[in-house]
Amino acid sequence: MEDRPFDLSGRTALVTGGSRGIGRAISVRLASCGARVAINYVRNVEAAEETAELIRAAGGEALTLRANVGKREKIDEMFDALAQRWGDSLDILVSNAASGVIKPALELTWHHWDWTMSINAATLLPLAQRARPMMKQGGSILAVSSLGALRAIPMYAAIGASKAALEALVRHLAVELAPDNIRVNAVSAGVVDTDALKHFPHRDDILGNSLLKTPAGRLTTPQDVADVALFLVSPLARMIVGQTVIVDGGYSVLA
Repeated sequence: MEDRPFDLSGRTALVTGGSRGIGRAISVRLASCGARVAINYVRNVEAAEETAELIRAAGGEALTLRANVGKREKIDEMFDALAQRWGDSLDILVSNAASGVIKPALELTWHHWDWTMSINAATLLPLAQRARPMMKQGGSILAVSSLGALRAIPMYAAIGASKAALEALVRHLAVELAPDNIRVNAVSAGVVDTDALKHFPHRDDILGNSLLKTPAGRLTTPQDVADVALFLVSPLARMIVGQTVIVDGGYSVLA
């Protein structure tokens, strides 16, 4: 395992969409600090098992849980399966699973809009509702957002609006759960070259332009996001409540 800036031994984490990209990086990073990690996925069982094997090969403990978190009944089934395998206790919840439709706003159908808002924003609510009674000694809930919550990006209207709603929900949940020693925050990633970006037209242009406009001189990686996620669920972030932390190498501070 990697070095351990924080000791999460004895902690249980659930990462939705934890099999690939940023979700995989977060799953592996939490495990590197001693947490046992439940990896949620919906379709790609091979990717989920690959992530679990990365953790196990390094001496960690991993569990894969198949569930479409866009459906409330599947969320309930996932939590029931988690409790059955590892007990009725949870310390860290990372809401990372995301989807959406890449189209201009005026071409979106109601189905496009409803699906994108449901999976990217609304899902956090039932996840938090199920996690709350399992966080008996407190815990941390982290949502994964994107710069589309703040910036207008071509063909990103539905996803951007859903991420803005997600960040708003983070603030409201943070206020309600803080008295129970449960911190709720979000991490917002800049342009990251993951499988999700392959669905964007002009992908190479997006990567090239983002690199030119990033003061740090390189694009954000999944590992960069995972390191910040690790910090936000750690004891050192105990007074960070209801915030969205942007990880983009300075891209968003430029006009």
